[in-house]
Amino acid sequence: MKKTLTLVLLFIGLIINAQENSINKITFEGLKRTKETFLKRLIKTKEGAVLDTLKIIGDVERLKRLPGIANASYTFAETPSGTDLTYTIEENFTLIPGLRIATANDGSFAYRVSAFEFNLFGNNQLLGAFYEKNVFNSYGAFWEHPFLFSDKLGVGLNYQDVTTQEPVFFEEGDKNYRFNSRNLEANLLFSFDFNNEAELGAILVKESYSFEGNDPPLPNRPLNLNADKLIYRAAYRYVDLDIEYQYLDGLQSEFTGQYIQLLQGDAPGEEFLQSFISLRNDLTYYKKIGKGGNWANRLRLAAAIGNEDSPFAPFTLDNQLNIRGVGNTVDRGTAAIVLNTEYRHTLYEKGWFVIQSNAFVDVGSWRNAGEDFSQLFDGTSTRLYPGLGLRFIHKRIFNAVFRLDYGFGIGNNATNGLVFGIGQYF
Repeated sequence: MKKTLTLVLLFIGLIINAQENSINKITFEGLKRTKETFLKRLIKTKEGAVLDTLKIIGDVERLKRLPGIANASYTFAETPSGTDLTYTIEENFTLIPGLRIATANDGSFAYRVSAFEFNLFGNNQLLGAFYEKNVFNSYGAFWEHPFLFSDKLGVGLNYQDVTTQEPVFFEEGDKNYRFNSRNLEANLLFSFDFNNEAELGAILVKESYSFEGNDPPLPNRPLNLNADKLIYRAAYRYVDLDIEYQYLDGLQSEFTGQYIQLLQGDAPGEEFLQSFISLRNDLTYYKKIGKGGNWANRLRLAAAIGNEDSPFAPFTLDNQLNIRGVGNTVDRGTAAIVLNTEYRHTLYEKGWFVIQSNAFVDVGSWRNAGEDFSQLFDGTSTRLYPGLGLRFIHKRIFNAVFRLDYGFGIGNNATNGLVFGIGQYF
């Protein structure tokens, strides 16, 4: 009898303990635009489930990665019916205008204006468009809903009509071409779990090059190229980042593979714009140092297979992409290794406003058209650019980082240059 009574009391105790450690209610405080139903669908912690602090911490980190959220935290409150869980949210302002100015390849004034909403309808949809004047006119429009079908599956669409003046680097010298690319892209977006994401998509491209300038064209080089392409694209991201406003800690790796299939082209196009495979991986590592420091690193590896001899190479050496201070579209390559490392330090912080200093080193090497992979390591195409910069940051506007950097070239024929833009460089 005593044994039976003991078992009954133990069973009742387990039930009471389970009830006390289960989640009775989940609420969100601080929401203005973001929908609570969207966040409840997104988080892994559910009402009625056993309290799991590690899962809640993971939910907080996932919430902080959303464009619509600047910061998130959680608190518990014990009740007779279980634990009430409250997520406290600080939202970002997410309707972001953009302006970028530069010097075009012909020396004229170039600019790009844009507007993007990153939390459309309160469920972190993206909608945006841009107009660019870079010798010629360009424009594009984008829509993305990462969680359209579920918390794991979404979709993205965009259309771009881009026309620029681009230098093409032949053995006999470089010549300017008018480049036009009209792209229609569709992607499926997968979020497998907290750390792993992927994309699968296709891009239909109509592409053309036409010779520009008053200089005579090179003999036996094309004056015009036209090609229709279909690009099959796959991307995979591993994300393990702790985000606290302007500070990042952890790592992220993103691999992108593309098969660029030539559907139709004129005779020169079949020679210079043939089908090929493009592979690229960006590995970024961040380390928070002390109270105001942040060490950031990016290693980019890229290679093209199938167009090794084409001067219309896919990887560009450019201020805004890889080496600060080098200039605008100064070289092209069929493979690249680029390392960017920088130390960011908060000089001033009050409320929503932050001033951050930056000291960086950008170094990279390229494999030129027709060269072997060994060129990546023999020093003939290596660029080294240390530099200094400033960041002006609004902590509660998504990606509101005004970036200003000056790179100092080291080596023969090196240049110096000022680079500015919106958002951290990486």
